[in-house]
Amino acid sequence: MCGIAGILNKQVPATQEQIKRMTDAMCHRGPDAEGFYVDGPLAFGHRRLSIIDLSDAANQPFIDNSGRYAIVFNGEIYNYAEIKPLLNDYHFRTQGDTEVILAGYIKWGPGCLKYLRGMFTIAIWDKEERSLFIARDRLGVKPLYYSSGPDHFIFASEIRAILTMNGAERKLNHAAIAEYFRYQSIGFPYSPVEGIEQMEAGTWMRIKDGQIRRETYWDPVTSRYDFNFTDKKQVENKVKELMLQSVKRRLVSDVPVGAFLSGGIDSSAVVGLMVEAGDPSPKTFTVSFEEKEFDESRYAEIVAKKFNTDHTNIRLKPEVMLEELSHALDAMDVPTGDGINTYVVSKAIHEQGIRVALSGIGGDELFAGYPIFSSYIQLQQKRWIWKSPKLFRNIAGGLIGKGAKKDRIRQMMELESPTIENTYPILRQLLSPDVLHELTSLNGSDKQTLARQLIAKRSELARLPYFSQVTAADYLGYTQQTLLKDTDQMSMAHSLEIREPFFDQDLVEFVMSVPDHFKVPVYPKSMLVESLKPMLPDEIVHRKKQGFVFPWKEWLKNDLRPICEKHIRQIGQRDFIHGAELKKTWEQFLSGDPNIRWQEMWLFVVLDYWMEKNSVH
Repeated sequence: MCGIAGILNKQVPATQEQIKRMTDAMCHRGPDAEGFYVDGPLAFGHRRLSIIDLSDAANQPFIDNSGRYAIVFNGEIYNYAEIKPLLNDYHFRTQGDTEVILAGYIKWGPGCLKYLRGMFTIAIWDKEERSLFIARDRLGVKPLYYSSGPDHFIFASEIRAILTMNGAERKLNHAAIAEYFRYQSIGFPYSPVEGIEQMEAGTWMRIKDGQIRRETYWDPVTSRYDFNFTDKKQVENKVKELMLQSVKRRLVSDVPVGAFLSGGIDSSAVVGLMVEAGDPSPKTFTVSFEEKEFDESRYAEIVAKKFNTDHTNIRLKPEVMLEELSHALDAMDVPTGDGINTYVVSKAIHEQGIRVALSGIGGDELFAGYPIFSSYIQLQQKRWIWKSPKLFRNIAGGLIGKGAKKDRIRQMMELESPTIENTYPILRQLLSPDVLHELTSLNGSDKQTLARQLIAKRSELARLPYFSQVTAADYLGYTQQTLLKDTDQMSMAHSLEIREPFFDQDLVEFVMSVPDHFKVPVYPKSMLVESLKPMLPDEIVHRKKQGFVFPWKEWLKNDLRPICEKHIRQIGQRDFIHGAELKKTWEQFLSGDPNIRWQEMWLFVVLDYWMEKNSVH
């Protein structure tokens, strides 16, 4: 896991001074080594967190034997040892995955991507052709941002690195911020800064002679797994096989690998599979709290005892969230309405000497664990509603009262049909279009952002089973843009690499191809649990889902009130915010208005904090 940066100018030479400024802005991503490569108009920079092949020979940028190709790479290729024998015509100098990627590119060009299993962003410079190749992993686990102009192409793992460039405009992208208010994060292709875009997951680009060629090499909506899905037991056996394969892949490391263990189904499954994969006593970590309503440690201890893990229970007070708040906000490369929990947990685990940890995130998306899955199924069961005249539905919607949930129902009634491209953006929204219009002058039209992507894939989505339609939409929306971004930026703030077995390409392709009747949750994530039986204890499977739920509502009204009011006041003076309405809404929240959620207010606080810190206007 690392931080990468690059500059490709059209005419003027690139300099090491420029690229060093970029990597210095991301030093937290790679504390072990830094490296630079400059070839005329091209410069690469790299910050290294050593995980595989700890020798200096594996430092980056890495140059091939001929001197023609140079690579910088962020992430891990878990199956690099399986690919290496296919490259017998290349003489390897290292034992790691970086050189395998480069050798694969030399042999297969962009076709090398089909062999790679892992999380990655890759940049390769061809000195002879004077071309730059960039690729991003299939599910968007590792981020990449770029700025493209008539005389330059600049890229980096983080936006703050690009902002170090002289002349970088720090102008807020209003279309992106409209999406941020709607979904608490910013989706492809936007970033919060005008002129900086995020690279789409599952794609590659080649830049040559000022021209950019883009290709999609993987899409969760269209990828299928060839299998006979008629026998339930065979399906369950295959899920177990692919889960075990995924965990085995993610144990490849030259430093110890730990695991987050909350005591929930997903993290418990990962830990159990680590043992089955050959780790007799994995290091597991639970962050627990003195207050029972936040504490899951007794469930984690059940799992730790069952699998004989080397378990550490890190006791914290909820107030640590408040103490670490400013540091967590500083760590945000992009503004987000979530992620504080990940920052605190990652810091606690890093302080235990761990550099790599497996996480159970992604299980809810794949095995229908979120409430959004049942909500979508219920909408499909009531499709008759949308066969009634739209006028009647609009009248019925107008009679519904106030509140976020009722507002979503009203929006649903106005739709032409309850298909996934129409309903998902509403089911996942935080601020409704009406509230956004009331508090800002931003254009909150979904057609410019998330819904546009879903509409473009409408016919392919319709061919998927209903549960998989939600999974695919989540991979394009919440999962990639909020969950994975927060995991990356908050863990890398502490130089901690998090690996997610539920985001394995082969596992994802298989589970998304499974028919709905196998996925119906008889109990939470029953398909996953049945596939792994008898691995998970009943106390874990049938307990109430908890997670980190802290008293943010009360904190905003009390402990955090000074910082909140400072940023509510400041952002209210910005030209795209209706300051008087925002102040009124804040006062209603303080008075206990049930229709105003703390998350809505928090979005404004975080955005202003981020704009102030990064001098974005």
